Amino acid sequence: MKGYHGRFLEVDLSGGTCRDLPLDDEFCQKYIGGATMAAALVYERMDPASDPLAPESPLVMATGPFVGTPLPMVSRYAVAGISPLSGFWGEATSGGVFPFRLKGAGWDGIIFSGRAEAPVYLHLGEGEAEIRDAAGLWGRDSYETQEAIKSELEDDQLSVACIGPAGEKLIRYAGIMNDKGRAAGRCGLGALMGSKNLKAVAAGGKLRPQLADAAKAAELAKQAAAEIKGNLVSLAFREYGTLMYTDMALTLSDAPAKYFSKNVFGVEPFTGQALRQNYSVKNYACRGCPIGCGRDLKQFRPGVDVDGPEYETMVAFGPLCLNEDVDAIIEANHLCNQQGIDTISAGVSIAYAIHLYEQGVLNLNDVGFALNWGDAEAILKLVRMICEQEGIGVLLSQGTLAMARALGREEGEAAQVKGLEMPMHEGRAFHGLAISYATGPRGACHLKGDYYNVELGGMILEYLILPGERLESAGKAEPAAKYQSLKDLYDALTMCKFSPIQVTQLCQMLGAVTGWEPTPEDLLAAGDRSMAIKRAVSNKRGLGSQHDTLPAVCREALAEGSNAGVSPDMDTLLSEYYAYRGWDPETGRPGQDKLIELGLEHVAKDLYGG
Repeated sequence: MKGYHGRFLEVDLSGGTCRDLPLDDEFCQKYIGGATMAAALVYERMDPASDPLAPESPLVMATGPFVGTPLPMVSRYAVAGISPLSGFWGEATSGGVFPFRLKGAGWDGIIFSGRAEAPVYLHLGEGEAEIRDAAGLWGRDSYETQEAIKSELEDDQLSVACIGPAGEKLIRYAGIMNDKGRAAGRCGLGALMGSKNLKAVAAGGKLRPQLADAAKAAELAKQAAAEIKGNLVSLAFREYGTLMYTDMALTLSDAPAKYFSKNVFGVEPFTGQALRQNYSVKNYACRGCPIGCGRDLKQFRPGVDVDGPEYETMVAFGPLCLNEDVDAIIEANHLCNQQGIDTISAGVSIAYAIHLYEQGVLNLNDVGFALNWGDAEAILKLVRMICEQEGIGVLLSQGTLAMARALGREEGEAAQVKGLEMPMHEGRAFHGLAISYATGPRGACHLKGDYYNVELGGMILEYLILPGERLESAGKAEPAAKYQSLKDLYDALTMCKFSPIQVTQLCQMLGAVTGWEPTPEDLLAAGDRSMAIKRAVSNKRGLGSQHDTLPAVCREALAEGSNAGVSPDMDTLLSEYYAYRGWDPETGRPGQDKLIELGLEHVAKDLYGG
């Protein structure tokens, strides 16, 4: 096999054993790698009736064929399983160095099952795997854990993916941290890791699979790096990180404020320019990335460097809470990274709590202190209470849907889709994004079809995905679905969503790495297959078409901004979407014929019998 080691590591934590799971070329061609291959493995192993945190619930870490190659912007890995937050399919990805180290250890990924009797971590060397005692690491934060493992193993070249105390406490939106502040943040997969008494995975090694055409891969890598470096969006990312978008988001009414009830606010404190002017900022790049969109803030406090907030975090703890104290936002981000929780779900849950306090649903006795819009001290208190599982923090740590249900509120007031909190981009500003949110495989996800990039000029000519009228719903679902499948493919390859590489180039790259000869149509079919099998995982968990919606709080038209008075026509969008996908609008399942067309006959048999 080319581009793959041809094996996963199966780790039975209950029995304390490790063994190899061979992969064949047919399986790899069908599922590619990353989150898609993880979905195929989870589908085979899941018990639809089990609690997501039950020992038998699988947890998968997976790389893709591009990891470990000279290609730029490919140091990413996927983490997947049944989401403890939503109860449906869950996945997250992260960059840094860890993906290269994981594949460099000699496996394409890891499948965890069972539950260790006491805390453990997994150490991977070059072709060697060892389950080690982690009792001394339990309770340590994510930064401390990474350094402690490197010290214990006397290897500074190791890369560590770990949970913080939030994962140990099974907080429903706990994430997994690696390479200091890189995060596989969404869907609560840190809680799934914690439920297995698995504190960390430490990976080292430089093993590389053979490439089908190494010279061609090197040539394509050189061309791609030059294109990326000269790309205007890449230049903006390098200079200002993801915060380069804040100004444009305000102009396009794409950034929510005051718990999704506003989209106009003072933008100046939240921009990349302001961050550079007010703090000592150093760029951070994942392995092999010519951009470096990450931010490290030097001497944020005397002797303390911290990871800088990116766009999602800045808006979630900033405008969404009407908080203009950037120091407090940076501190909230740092606390979340230390403890290992998703900044998006945390920020949205806190904004919802402030909204409920304003409505009189929560009061002083419930919270213990006043909750007012823009109160930075109160926001930081709530972050700590979530992490420490104290008082009202216990409820907030379960996410907005659980909060609404517990307090007897309408579910449409909870800013989430399928239990996953809304990101900081507006479906009311881009109707192609609205349908992507409503149908996303893991719930509300701006990266599973970041359609605002299309409307801002990011054409995909191979699929005739072209910019249109962003506030129009009719005719938007098909190109949005194709774009969704393409971005799902990125998490299979695994490749950064910020890469400006075109589909034809992806075909050439995949051919040079694997020896296959994929066409653009083949890649689109692979993305469609990925969407279908993830959907089937959730279907088996009870997901239906009733879950494909936007909550009222994120759907109803606002009275201000460039999209004033306009809301997405979800009926039109969903009708067109199901028709393109070949999904049953009554059940929300991929159609039997469509599954067979995609080579998922076993899934068709499970869902439809016969």
